[in-house]
Amino acid sequence: MNPDSRVVIAGAGPAGLTAAYQLTKRGVLPLVVERDPIVGGIARTEVYKGYRFDIGGHRFYTKVGEVEEFWDEILGDEFINVPRLSRIYYQGKYFNYPLSVISTLKSLGIVPSLRIILSYLKTQMKTYLKPAPEPENFEDWAINSFGKQLYLTFFKTYTEKVWGIPCNKIQAEWAAQRIQGLSLKKAVINAIFGANNTKTLIKEFKYPILGPGMMWERVQEKVEAVGGNVCLRTELMQVHREGDRITGVTLHHNQEAQFKSVDHLISTMPITALIQRLDPPAPPEVIHAAKSLNYRAFLIVALIVDNPDLFPDNWIYIHSPEVRVGRIQNFKNWSQAMVPDASKTCLGMEYFCSEGDDIWTMPDADLIQLATKEVEELKLAKSKEVLDGVVIRQPKAYPIYDGTYRQHLETIRKYLDAFKNLQTVGRNGMHRYNNQDHSMLTAMLAVDNFWDQQDHNLWDVNTERSYHETFTKEEWNKVKVGTTV
Repeated sequence: MNPDSRVVIAGAGPAGLTAAYQLTKRGVLPLVVERDPIVGGIARTEVYKGYRFDIGGHRFYTKVGEVEEFWDEILGDEFINVPRLSRIYYQGKYFNYPLSVISTLKSLGIVPSLRIILSYLKTQMKTYLKPAPEPENFEDWAINSFGKQLYLTFFKTYTEKVWGIPCNKIQAEWAAQRIQGLSLKKAVINAIFGANNTKTLIKEFKYPILGPGMMWERVQEKVEAVGGNVCLRTELMQVHREGDRITGVTLHHNQEAQFKSVDHLISTMPITALIQRLDPPAPPEVIHAAKSLNYRAFLIVALIVDNPDLFPDNWIYIHSPEVRVGRIQNFKNWSQAMVPDASKTCLGMEYFCSEGDDIWTMPDADLIQLATKEVEELKLAKSKEVLDGVVIRQPKAYPIYDGTYRQHLETIRKYLDAFKNLQTVGRNGMHRYNNQDHSMLTAMLAVDNFWDQQDHNLWDVNTERSYHETFTKEEWNKVKVGTTV
């Protein structure tokens, strides 16, 4: 690649804008196209009547030094440090999350606690006598890890609420990647004989004072300040190819179609959409694979509540099956600046759904009414205190790790890997449930591949099977790009 290369980046979320900024530092001026009227993708910050809220909550923590440096370079002292508090609401009680075993057992009571402990010991004994094969689905993984009773109590209901499919249809690799490690044995030993300090959980995280969208709005400004172009309300309609190269794209903006020749394409758009936009079309088996990948959608009902202090958590997981809401954000507890009136609170009532289902298609007024009713049922606020609300829908929020996704994704991956000037990055670009920092890392490595003709395998990013929020001090200080700990 040289500075005069024509580079198009599809998508202005964390991965797309990271790639754009890294390219501008090398003298390349990319064209970033984004269908939405705002940058940030799922990490954007929406604004309603001065109230700012995330599409979900987005903490800024990472083990990747280059990502940490990127964040500091962009926002610096505009970050605040936020103490973390998240809990689980279940059967009218609160439980610390990540689960604190001793406090959890106390809250549950003697009989349920004994059942959990005996169930765990039974599972461990069975595994000791006859080692079980590597679990293939989430249900087996959770039962092997925690015992059947703890799985039924804390994991089954919420997981199925989030994904909309049975736990035995979700691949175990998702669980190993996303759920923080919990060992009943270690927790009990630590509680009795003293805490093991070799590992620490992140108790505090960075957060842009005006929300995560602030980061990506600032990156947009920096890209455009040096001559790059971030074109909003622009949809990539076709990706033209010849042999093993992408030759151009057709864009749709202001009701007009425009063709752009490209030397390199970096795509963060859903990998299914990329396949469907290829011209000439991809082979039938690749198109079939793309149509077979599934996503979970998401919507948030932001409620403005006439109460200055409802509860101390940043967010609460709602495991109770009696309500549809899955998670509740308290944005004032992320940053006071997110709420323009200190006498009010802004709650994000999050509903996991599928495009076209009853929640997704419910009129906004009915969704606000549902959220208002449920927040009172949960005894978190009174319905009469809710002054206003707004609904934001997010399609294709989470790639689903169902029983067939791996084989379909591998078919697509092998096909796309043959293109010499195309790289897919980010959560949707790789159909991988990455956090923001790993999405950014794939973008950084993609730029290295194009610019320096390096051969980073982007699919190796975030393949460690343990959730990466737990770390040692040495790991935090020494971790480098490409290493796993």
